[in-house]
Amino acid sequence: MEEYHRHCDEVGFNADEAHNIVKECVDGVLGGEDYNQNNINQWTASIVEQSLTHLVKLGKAYKYIVTCAVVQKSAYGFHTASSCYWDTTSDGTCTVRWENRTMNCIVNVFAIAIVL
Repeated sequence: MEEYHRHCDEVGFNADEAHNIVKECVDGVLGGEDYNQNNINQWTASIVEQSLTHLVKLGKAYKYIVTCAVVQKSAYGFHTASSCYWDTTSDGTCTVRWENRTMNCIVNVFAIAIVL
């Protein structure tokens, strides 16, 4: 995916760029699917691996952590939280929320700048 290649001279984590990359990955894996417990491991692994691959292709000096949770829609909702202690001028995070009529998906990306 050539459109994702960037140079390393940008400062700071671009959450919008990461959000768009992850959303495309989630759409590609879960789009058109209905919740099926038997597919969850495969779906979450694909979303995490594809997202990480595309983020690394940006060519930026970051270590990435990508998490993904897919749950069946219910009346009880789905809540998550995270906290980080880091350099807010260079490190960053983004969260992608995705849903359809049968499931919810939340993907978190944590980007930690590599200081050489």
